[in-house]
Amino acid sequence: MKKILLPASLSMFAITALIPLSASADYSVTDEIKVLQGFQAGGGSDALAQLAHPYLREILGVSFVNEYIPGAAGAIAWNRLANQSPKDGSVISITNTPMLMTNYIINAAVSYNIDQFTPIANVVTDPGVIVVPPDSPYQTVEDLFQAAEENPGRITIGNSGVGGDDYFSTIMVENAVGVKFEKVPFSGDGPSATAAMGGQIDASFNNVGIVYGHIKAESLRPLAVFAEDRLPMLPDVPTLKEMGYEVVNGSSRGYSAPAGIPDQARDELIAAFEELATNEEFLRAAEERAFYIDIVTGDGYMDMMKRMEETFIDIWAEVQDDA
Repeated sequence: MKKILLPASLSMFAITALIPLSASADYSVTDEIKVLQGFQAGGGSDALAQLAHPYLREILGVSFVNEYIPGAAGAIAWNRLANQSPKDGSVISITNTPMLMTNYIINAAVSYNIDQFTPIANVVTDPGVIVVPPDSPYQTVEDLFQAAEENPGRITIGNSGVGGDDYFSTIMVENAVGVKFEKVPFSGDGPSATAAMGGQIDASFNNVGIVYGHIKAESLRPLAVFAEDRLPMLPDVPTLKEMGYEVVNGSSRGYSAPAGIPDQARDELIAAFEELATNEEFLRAAEERAFYIDIVTGDGYMDMMKRMEETFIDIWAEVQDDA
């Protein structure tokens, strides 16, 4: 399936003709769905939850209860979803890709894989961005790269956790530019961005949707994005690709359940997200937060995961000796 990534304001037109326009009024499994989040409150997963859950509550007629289980770059929560959660549709998790797969690609001790999940829907695809404090001496991304060249291994770059998209973005930039950073992992995007705002690190590799509010408030300053083209909400921020560095990366965030949930529960959850994709109020709210809505459901979401898995297996094989 070909994926088309569009701003939230346009996504509706790309998908409306392809999906059913209504979900069941009430969820047949439970009146309360527990949502496992593998990161601290305030990061990308939580931002998605705060955006989507009020609309999903209205569609499904259920309450959503977030449970934050930070640690091991999300692996603790996803192991619990795969191996310790009821398979009845009452527990789901926000699944962050490619981190969901890169956890076990780079660490054989991680005891789950994507075949142990029922993918429900990807919701957001969020390009990567380099941000620095407002008073940073690095006015451009070239300044940052020059400092890294002159001080190998000493320029500190925050990321959302070992194995995450920000971590891999750092490695990809190092290889493309020919520099080495000191990689500083945090337990999610939020803590990494906060450390950058406080000047505790030189820069943070984040996702645009997570730090866009800080950029608008001028508490963080963007240097470059990891996208194919410049972003409409950040038109003055260059892409690394236009500067000659082939680095395009980001994070997708969606929802999955354990493998083996009843077909009826799966179908009702998928229908809810397909209805969400046509909700104009939701799409406007997403655009205000600089979230790129990229809803891919069911088997299409599993295909998306499988393609990412193959891509990052190849990337890790190339870079693991230098990581």
